Amino acid sequence: MFTWQSSDGRAMESARVLLSAGGMRALGRSVHVPLDGPTFTASYRLTVDEQGALARLSVTSAAADRERNLTLNRTEDGYWMLDTGSGGGRADFAGALDVDLAYSPLYNSLPIRRLGLHRQSGDHELPMVFVSLPTLKVELVTQCYRTVSPLDEQGRSAVHFRWADFASELVVDEQGMVLDYPGLATRI
Repeated sequence: MFTWQSSDGRAMESARVLLSAGGMRALGRSVHVPLDGPTFTASYRLTVDEQGALARLSVTSAAADRERNLTLNRTEDGYWMLDTGSGGGRADFAGALDVDLAYSPLYNSLPIRRLGLHRQSGDHELPMVFVSLPTLKVELVTQCYRTVSPLDEQGRSAVHFRWADFASELVVDEQGMVLDYPGLATRI
């Protein structure tokens, strides 16, 4: 079980995570009480294959006014199948292998683990499928991950994360799971 809390105490995420050599399964929930928007909750079920690429993601987002659902499946030929319950589609998302779910430190672990950035130096600009919360809008974005320092004696590594004008230095554990995401959340 992993649990992260925002520095202002207005958001929390908890997930049951099963890690294998390259893959991962997770079942999680987050609650957000923003100062400038509606309170919402989101739950997800995530499957990452043994090569570290996302295989399936199901997300449900709920606010006082409505509930939304989204399922993403990445096919063997590299396409993504999207289903919102009232329609769907197929996209290639520029060959993206990872998904980033808004406000979730868990999802930053996906490319870090897949690329081994916590164990060895690397610098990657990646196409990323981004899912916003609470709307569940899906879009293609570009994110950059660069090793700052590989694992140290305490089993920690630092990875620089950049997306558009935003940048942060993530601290991850020996499994590549986010411990601290400054400005977003810290694992408790």
